[in-house]
Amino acid sequence: MNIDTLKQIALDAGKIVKEGYYSHKEVSHKGIVDLVTEFDVKTETFIINRLKKAFPDHTLVGEESHHGSYHYDKVIYIDPIDGTTNFIHGIPHLAISLGVWENGEPTLAVVHNPILDELFWAVKGEGAFCNGQRLEVSTQDTLQNALVATGFPYAKVNAGVEYHWVINCMTNLLPHIQDIRRLGAAAIDLCYLAQGKVEAFYEIDLKPWDVAAGILIVQEAGGQISNVDNKTYDFDDKSIVASNGKVHTQLLAKLEKI
Repeated sequence: MNIDTLKQIALDAGKIVKEGYYSHKEVSHKGIVDLVTEFDVKTETFIINRLKKAFPDHTLVGEESHHGSYHYDKVIYIDPIDGTTNFIHGIPHLAISLGVWENGEPTLAVVHNPILDELFWAVKGEGAFCNGQRLEVSTQDTLQNALVATGFPYAKVNAGVEYHWVINCMTNLLPHIQDIRRLGAAAIDLCYLAQGKVEAFYEIDLKPWDVAAGILIVQEAGGQISNVDNKTYDFDDKSIVASNGKVHTQLLAKLEKI
């Protein structure tokens, strides 16, 4: 298991993403508002081919190619472009996300934004880093002074349970925090939390490839991860809540149960 190999695969894949970012894109729909481009597929194929050689014992779970279970003893979760909508619209908040998990625990993580030249990584027990600089979560302990990141689920178009949860949580939360940021890429949100740029992050209906790498990066930077019930987060959970640990309980008090 080699973090340098994982980083190099992400950096090399980043060249494909960067090429696509600055060129014409063929866009198709996976859902009403869930988009995919040929660069998502091309990047994922490239990553999977490299990972098969470097990590032959691991199951590879990619956003564009995987169907079925999320749970394996040795697995790598792959998001070729987290933030495809940003990618299509020329907004530079996007990332390649690679998260290695073994026996239900994250062990290696790489999140790479080739547009802003950011390379985040973490090794279990060895800390989290961005471009060589060690990451530490914010020391802010008052929710009113906290900048909170979030996102909106694709299910919002149905105006169902997920939509109302998002609106109700925001209504409850907004008067009691500094402000909300919705950047459009959960992997980047988690890395910015680890970097101390935001104090907390919460979202509903995310998939393992969205958060598998970011979870370890947050934990290794001193942060805390749970579900909305303050239990250990599981990929089958509807919600994820992450923070610097100091505003976690205060944040959970403002979020509705699901």
